[in-house]
Amino acid sequence: MSKRISSKLIAIVAAALVLSGCGSEGGGGGSTADDGKITMGFSQVGAESGWRTANTKSIQEAAKAAGIELKFSDAQQKQENQIKAIRSFIQQRVDVIAFSPVVESGWDTVLREAKNANIPVILTDRAVDSQDTTLYKAFLGSDFVEEGRRAARWLVEEYKDVDETVNIVELQGTTGSAPANDRKAGFEEIIKDDPKFKIIASQTGDFTRAKGKEVMEAFLKSNPDIDVLYAHNDDMGLGAIEAIEGAGKVPGKDIKIITIDAVRDGMQALADGKINFIVECSPLLGPQLMDLAKKVVNGEEVPQRVVTEETTFTQEQAKEALPSRQY
Repeated sequence: MSKRISSKLIAIVAAALVLSGCGSEGGGGGSTADDGKITMGFSQVGAESGWRTANTKSIQEAAKAAGIELKFSDAQQKQENQIKAIRSFIQQRVDVIAFSPVVESGWDTVLREAKNANIPVILTDRAVDSQDTTLYKAFLGSDFVEEGRRAARWLVEEYKDVDETVNIVELQGTTGSAPANDRKAGFEEIIKDDPKFKIIASQTGDFTRAKGKEVMEAFLKSNPDIDVLYAHNDDMGLGAIEAIEGAGKVPGKDIKIITIDAVRDGMQALADGKINFIVECSPLLGPQLMDLAKKVVNGEEVPQRVVTEETTFTQEQAKEALPSRQY
């Protein structure tokens, strides 16, 4: 009798081991082991700008084209919403998680949870400041510091023959976000050695048109002598244009305007002469993201930093590019 019980126990344990082994395959998500289809959990910052809307559309369309099931979450520009979404993706055992971080700091705990669940993570558009780079597989996005440098280089060239002080106001992106931090740093790196360039006011506009208008109105009231506006994205610059025109000034002439992104509305303002220079930051990251996702789920080696290729635009270049602009 005891031998028969022992044999049954051995059989039960063996079956349990086989079942647990099947459940642990497929990169932690489980769905690829079941039907061969990749499931991606994606947490988006929000819908704060034309750039972000185009970015979301690119990701959704690319996932569909690649045959990847996309579980999409809008964080509405709140870090706590992104952390909840990532934890939900972990519970759902998706195959890969991608997200564009609202801010740079405060991600180690939830990223470690994903790593412990054997679910790879890809950062898109924005980076995190974690010292442990094993917590994510790759970061796909622009070089925000270089974008700031490009904006400043145009400024330096534009005012190379001017001796008097050039008063600059700055509309920063969301406080603590990678693009805000880096675009500010890159811009200041280039102008710091020339004392004629002075940033006389700098404040966040949260990357939105409404906030850009509000902050620019305050700038104009407290600083009557503004030569240049440097806005960290087109939407804030477009809001600032409304404020400038409301104050009876001519955007692009009375106040030179430099922005970053090159979305359609910004490019139109550039073509119309209301903006003077735009540094491109492409939102069309979807196809590259899906390619990276397939590779990491399949266990392939990928570069930890993938930089998107981008350019800059003057008024004439904007006019040429607008008819075929995708966003």
